[in-house]
Amino acid sequence: MISVHLTGHSLGRVRLATSPASEAVTWLRLAANGRRHPIYGDPGPAARLALRHRDVALLTQVLAPGSTGGYTLDLLTPKPPIGPSTGDFDRQLQVMAQTPTEAVVRQLCAGRFPRGGMPVEVRAAIKDDTFAQRMTDGLLHFWRVAFGELWAGIRTTLDADLAAKATAIGTGGIGRMLGALHAEVSWTGSHLLISSGTYQESLDLDGEELVLCPTALGWPRLAVQCCDPRDAVLVYPASGLGTQRPTPPTGLSELVGTSRAAILQDLGVARSTTELSARRQLSPATVSYHLGVLLRSGLVSRRREHRVVLCHRTGQGDAALGLPNDVLQG
Repeated sequence: MISVHLTGHSLGRVRLATSPASEAVTWLRLAANGRRHPIYGDPGPAARLALRHRDVALLTQVLAPGSTGGYTLDLLTPKPPIGPSTGDFDRQLQVMAQTPTEAVVRQLCAGRFPRGGMPVEVRAAIKDDTFAQRMTDGLLHFWRVAFGELWAGIRTTLDADLAAKATAIGTGGIGRMLGALHAEVSWTGSHLLISSGTYQESLDLDGEELVLCPTALGWPRLAVQCCDPRDAVLVYPASGLGTQRPTPPTGLSELVGTSRAAILQDLGVARSTTELSARRQLSPATVSYHLGVLLRSGLVSRRREHRVVLCHRTGQGDAALGLPNDVLQG
């Protein structure tokens, strides 16, 4: 049993948010263990190719065996920041990269490898003080190669759950919402009790916030992050996933990916990275990565106007969308 004590101050600081880092780590774990998700299926060849990357390979060495279960280093799933969800992943990566060495050692020795057996490569990264940065670089590489295309669709599912939870709070109060999160969660009025056959933990959130994060890829499991009260997160399965089946990509989306196809569609008129980021609800870094791929493929060109760089679809881009060269779509 995991018991989380919420004082009145902490109860007032409970908030809902999506965690792109948590979803990406779960997808990576599935790929590393050769598993399929019960709803989203096989991570695919791009995910398996990403596993060969030096930093991604190091990251997989600290993930517990199994499809989704086991201890996950807190540094890999920092709580989502307060504020708009755009750019959340980039901000989570910044927190990951800045994880102090003593926290890295504590999580590895006490959490992931309490009985020893730490891989040689992991020890070497700790010794040269590159572990946190390499974890950050590895997750970013995996996101760009294998997960970023999925995130927009997954976030839609998670946002729908957040809206439903917000409505539940408005109509029934936060206590009732907490008690209805999952069959293994109950609310006593002062303590959140999470059934667990493995862990026996007691956490006192005296003034600290608790972040509730729905998960699509972790469905149907719960995950509790409670080692550090300043980074307390409860990840619960998003509602309505039992009957959900994603629509497989077709046409250009299947060839270049859903996000890049959508960005290409938007470039019938010249747009900046900032504008594309807002239109597609993707971080500027993710948009820049996709634009780089489209530029190298000859589907997009760019020009500078004063201090702003604008991108525009080329004739090849029009042809890829099945448009005649004189047709532009904004």
